[in-house]
Amino acid sequence: MKVTFLGTGTSQGVPVIGCDCQVCKSLDFRNKRFRTSIHLEANGVSVVVDTGPDFRMQMLRAGVKRLDAVIYTHEHKDHTAGLDDIRPFNFSQKMDIPIFGQKQVLDQIRREFSYIFSDKKYPGVPQVQAIEITENPFRVDGLPVIPIPVLHYKLPVLGFRFGDFSYITDANFIPDESLKLLEGTEILVLNALQKESHISHFTLDEAVHMARKIGAKQTYFTHIAHRLGLHEQVDRELPAGIALAYDGLELTLE
Repeated sequence: MKVTFLGTGTSQGVPVIGCDCQVCKSLDFRNKRFRTSIHLEANGVSVVVDTGPDFRMQMLRAGVKRLDAVIYTHEHKDHTAGLDDIRPFNFSQKMDIPIFGQKQVLDQIRREFSYIFSDKKYPGVPQVQAIEITENPFRVDGLPVIPIPVLHYKLPVLGFRFGDFSYITDANFIPDESLKLLEGTEILVLNALQKESHISHFTLDEAVHMARKIGAKQTYFTHIAHRLGLHEQVDRELPAGIALAYDGLELTLE
C-alpha cells in the first residue's frame, strides 16, 4: 500500500490569500498546503479520498494516471469542489468513476453538481456512479474499507481505515464505537487545525491526546491552518511517534 498526501491544509489552504504571517510568507515547501486529500494505491486499486478545490493540481503534481474511485469524508466544499476535474479519467479510462459517500454527502453533490446528474447531459460532463456507503466494511474494486464515524461539531463525518492505515480529518469527537474500529492501526492520520480552541476541529493538544489514546505506532497530523505555526518548529515540539504531515509526503505500508 502506498499513501500520498495530496493536501494537508485547512479550508483556505496555506498560504492564505492576503495574509502576511510568517507561515504564509515561508519559503519552506512544507508550509505550502493544498486542501486536505490523500491518494491511496493498494492491490492494484487507485483511490482518492476527497476532491477539494485543488484536485486538478494535486493529480498533476502527484502524477496520478488512473483513478478507480473517489471516497468522500463529508460534504463541505473544501472536500468536494474539485469533482468536475475527474473528467480526464473518464476520457482516458472510458468508464464512469464510482464516488462513495454517505447519503447526505451524495445528495449535496447531486444538488451542487446538478449538471452531472441531469437527464439531458451536456457533452463532456463528468461521468460518475454514486454509491451510498451503507456497509461496514464496504469494498472498492475488492479493496475493503472500514468507515469510521466521527463528529465535525454536529456534522457526521467519516474517517476510513484501509488495513493498518487509518485516516480521519475534520473531527473534534471520536465516539467509543469508532475508537474500537481503530484498535491495532499502525499508522493514523488525524486533523490538528491550530493551537487555539475551535468549535469543530481538534486543536494540536487535543490531537496529541487522541493520538496517544488510539496508540498507533506512528501518527501524522493534517488539515493544518497557518495559525498552527511553522512546520519545522511545531514538528520539532511533537512527542515521539507523532509528526506533521506535508503535501507530497509518501508512506509505504506492507
